[in-house]
Amino acid sequence: MKFQKWNIGTPDERDVALLRAAGYPCLLSTVLAARGITTAEGAAEFLERSRKLTHSPMLLKDMDKAVERIQRAISQKETIAVFGDYDVDGITSTVLLRDYLQSCGVKCLRYIPRRIEDGYGLSREAIRGLRDQGATLMVTVDCGITGNEEVDYANSLGMDVVITDHHECKETLPAAVAVVDPHRTDCPYPFKHLAGVGVALMLVLALGGESREDALFARYCTLAAIGTIADVMRMEGENRTIVSCGLEALPHTDFVGVHALLKEAGLLGKPITSIQIGFVLSPRINAAGRMGAADLAADLLETSDPARAEELAKELCALNRERQAVEQAICADAVEKIGRLPSEERSALVLSSEHWHQGVVGIVASRLSEKYSCPSFMIHLKDGTGKGSCRSYGGFNLFAALESCADLLDGFGGHELAAGFTIPEGNIEAFRQRMNRYVRSASGGEVPVSCLEIDAAVTCPAEMTLSEAEHLSYLEPYGAGNPRPTLALLGATVDSIQPVGQGRHLKLRLSKGTCRFDAIFFSVTEEECGICAGSRVDAAFYLQANTFRGNTTLQLQLIDIRPSLTPSRHEAADLELLDRLTGGGRLTAQETARLGASREQFAAFWVALERRLRQGKLEAARLPFLRRLASQGGGTESFLRAGLAVRVFAERGLLTLTDAEETVTLSLNPIQGKVDLNACPYLMRLRGCAATRNGGDGL
Repeated sequence: MKFQKWNIGTPDERDVALLRAAGYPCLLSTVLAARGITTAEGAAEFLERSRKLTHSPMLLKDMDKAVERIQRAISQKETIAVFGDYDVDGITSTVLLRDYLQSCGVKCLRYIPRRIEDGYGLSREAIRGLRDQGATLMVTVDCGITGNEEVDYANSLGMDVVITDHHECKETLPAAVAVVDPHRTDCPYPFKHLAGVGVALMLVLALGGESREDALFARYCTLAAIGTIADVMRMEGENRTIVSCGLEALPHTDFVGVHALLKEAGLLGKPITSIQIGFVLSPRINAAGRMGAADLAADLLETSDPARAEELAKELCALNRERQAVEQAICADAVEKIGRLPSEERSALVLSSEHWHQGVVGIVASRLSEKYSCPSFMIHLKDGTGKGSCRSYGGFNLFAALESCADLLDGFGGHELAAGFTIPEGNIEAFRQRMNRYVRSASGGEVPVSCLEIDAAVTCPAEMTLSEAEHLSYLEPYGAGNPRPTLALLGATVDSIQPVGQGRHLKLRLSKGTCRFDAIFFSVTEEECGICAGSRVDAAFYLQANTFRGNTTLQLQLIDIRPSLTPSRHEAADLELLDRLTGGGRLTAQETARLGASREQFAAFWVALERRLRQGKLEAARLPFLRRLASQGGGTESFLRAGLAVRVFAERGLLTLTDAEETVTLSLNPIQGKVDLNACPYLMRLRGCAATRNGGDGL
């Protein structure tokens, strides 16, 4: 089980019925209702894919100043430099703006920092180099909002600066000609969640004017969509429009590098959704920046030569494979380090090493945050200085956390969910302690728990059809604020389970009632899964159409699987019988006989419990715990009698038992001498019932 807790939505059946009556498919209606969209009007509005942006780009603060300065540079044939960032958002932003400026006949330089040599953001050396090449105006994309000193330096060289960014602002803005960032406190632009490439797109639309807005949006929306998806921006408002239109336009984009990359990734000619962009295309573009070769990705997106594009796409995919290998090694090392951390240093994971690749620590931080349910800070050390990347968990505000430790840092930047920082090596220990205290304070001291958010449990498995899976795609594009629909199947049976992909993945066959489903569980081994054929399970999954060798079938892509917390019909009957026994309810002769556990069964249950509880207090899901205990007891009616044994041991004072609705808590009690189980009132009652049995009548 990957997640400690499942939060399963419970949409109102009346809301689901109203949506179905309005013509929306069953599962789509369920998901919409679970997300608070309960009327036909609301559903129509949410599902509508607008083809036009809602807000004028001129609403962005300083956009008028940015347009005026850039247009003056165009008219006077100045050399303009576009300064970007090395991630997908930054690369697509750079390519988008530079393509437009070159179409205006301007000499336009490109600068994307090398992650390892240059680090994040503006630098004096880069600015000096651009000025030496004749640049009199520098436009930043996806960076620059915290580059106050660097902008001052550019000004001292006679170079004007226009900043476009989407990261959090500090109190004092850089002294640039224009600072365009929707996060400015004085910015009236209504939609605050644009990616860096979204802001760059708005700049281009503003430069082109209203008459060219549609044509420019059509040309650049695919680049903007890729950057927006990759930067995990909220998939609502303007972003939803950008991504929807960008995905629709993708097969026809003029950027040949995109087609070459799709081909190399095996996606050319296939339907492309936000999922393929986020998990297949973006990692390949990102690999260039992570491995110190961001210009390679920019070259790919800029080239108009199909042969050159094909060559660059192959290089990019090779880099991605190298990145994956490096990532696995760093992740394994980090997990080993975490195992040595004391519990008080696990609220925020602060890890460092000289041996880690600086470009890959960010993605490893993401993996660790998910695995350990807490913010993660991964630091690459070199020459006494640490370059750190951090990732949030559960909405924790990283930017605010870094601000609280600013006195320990040489610099930082980013946003709430992802950020970077520079720190002297000697300050790391103090940073670790302070950050752990900050996280504990922010969480109220609660131990972090990994949670899986599930839209709803499927109550009628027969409704899971290929058609219903395809209808769920109406919710596209997916992203933050509009995640891919997650469903659960409770109380299913594992008919079969087998490793595939050289043991890296699992293929399962699940059933519930008369319905059978194929399932795939990626990046999980049989040992990690902990489930065997015949197990009763709850499964959380994405419902999808799987096409293989021209044949399309329904498939559950598993997100998590656990021993079922839903009792079978027989288990429910057994638990009800135990409640009647301990509550003094009437028992039949047959029920009395079923409850008659042997001495050997009681002994086996006790041995199993004592062995486990000597390790410390047990907190476990109730039903899986009883199933495991039942398997240790042997004989007939093992589930029923395991439940009886636990209650008898608790009544006799051998155990302390807290039995909640879904969980049990057990601990051993110190006992002097022997304990007479036969004196337990429950067993005495069973013996009395057996002795007074008369023609099947119970007591």
